[in-house]
Amino acid sequence: MSNTKISELLSYLDNQPQPHIVMDKNYAIIGANTAYLSQYGDGKALVGRHCYEVSHHFDRPCDEAGELCPLRHSQKTGIPQRVLHLHQTPRGEEHVDVELTPIHDSHGELVYFVEMIQTIRTAGASSSSQGMIGRSPVFNHMLGLIGRVAPSEASVLLLGESGTGKELVSQAIHNASNRANKPFVVVDCAGLTESLFESELFGYEKGAFTGATQRKQGLIESASGGSLFLDEVGDIPLSLQVKLLRLLETGTYRRVGGVEALRADFRLVAATHRNLKKMVQEETFRKDLYYRISTFPIHVPSLAERHEDIALLSAALLERISPQRKLKLHPEAIIMLQRYRYEGNIRELRNILERAILMTDGDTVMPEHLAVEVDVSSKTASPLNQAIIPLELAEKQYLQWADSNCQGDRRMLAKMLGISERTLYRKLQE
Repeated sequence: MSNTKISELLSYLDNQPQPHIVMDKNYAIIGANTAYLSQYGDGKALVGRHCYEVSHHFDRPCDEAGELCPLRHSQKTGIPQRVLHLHQTPRGEEHVDVELTPIHDSHGELVYFVEMIQTIRTAGASSSSQGMIGRSPVFNHMLGLIGRVAPSEASVLLLGESGTGKELVSQAIHNASNRANKPFVVVDCAGLTESLFESELFGYEKGAFTGATQRKQGLIESASGGSLFLDEVGDIPLSLQVKLLRLLETGTYRRVGGVEALRADFRLVAATHRNLKKMVQEETFRKDLYYRISTFPIHVPSLAERHEDIALLSAALLERISPQRKLKLHPEAIIMLQRYRYEGNIRELRNILERAILMTDGDTVMPEHLAVEVDVSSKTASPLNQAIIPLELAEKQYLQWADSNCQGDRRMLAKMLGISERTLYRKLQE
């Protein structure tokens, strides 16, 4: 591609509101638009620097440092790529959605690559972040799926154990959708009787039954234009599932006691901790309803699957539960929390930390401040009843823990670990 063509491309991108950079086949940046420089620029010249150095502070390409590299994959396939990465920005580490487009010359040869980058606002990678928090591979995979489905109108089914934060995920989907400025309405499906299901969901007319002294707006009407979150949809009795199916298929409903067909306008997000596929086989959940609500299933990982996030989550929860006290966790307390097996996931972790805060007089949560069951679990843990993990992962988890407890003094941390600051920085970025 000629210099003239490149200049035209950069001029075009400079008028785009989204941040863009252009790179060659060797990962070297040859241009960035104004939006990119404004949001992600570090004050240094970008042209000639490698994308992995700027975005990750790596000294080698992403795929050689454990990340999925869209440029390398696009070189192999010749097609656009989309990934979710953790990037270094002027505000610290942020989750970003990266869309890469390959540019061919007149002979069909791959010559340049254009990346459009957008920060994910619904999640963070630091304890002070709002919304969802995490940096583990399974967490990032979930974020990537949220980023793909949120702008669409597809029904989403959130699957995962109790206490994993499915309502928070559903809120994130709503916030990243085109309906974000409209209502987000939660329906707890557990324990709804037939009469309650209809009156709560559909509303009722005055005089529909004894005690109906005036018309009541249902939750479907309240969610008009926005999102409807059906929590624990697997708990809906079989007799009521047909009514939900009819609503979803026709897009219409009637208030209890009413004759007028009303139009429903909502985006459906459902969640359950149950195995709906097994329930379909056992004929306790309608097959047609299952396929209607599970257009886009997302697995919400348990704490056991995102073990490396426990230290980060614990620090964030301390800040959220008791923002005025500026508490921190003692290293041994963090180890105990990481060894504990959580049946209630994040909900249980929060309960443990709330109790620990009440037991803490100073500014540090000590091991003795944690619940007895956490202490017992930590003391009885051994290689015989703990999952074996790769040494590389164990090192990463230890470094993450050490970094979170060195109070920002990485020079001292490097000295304590017996490695150079450069080596420490590289390992932390990996």
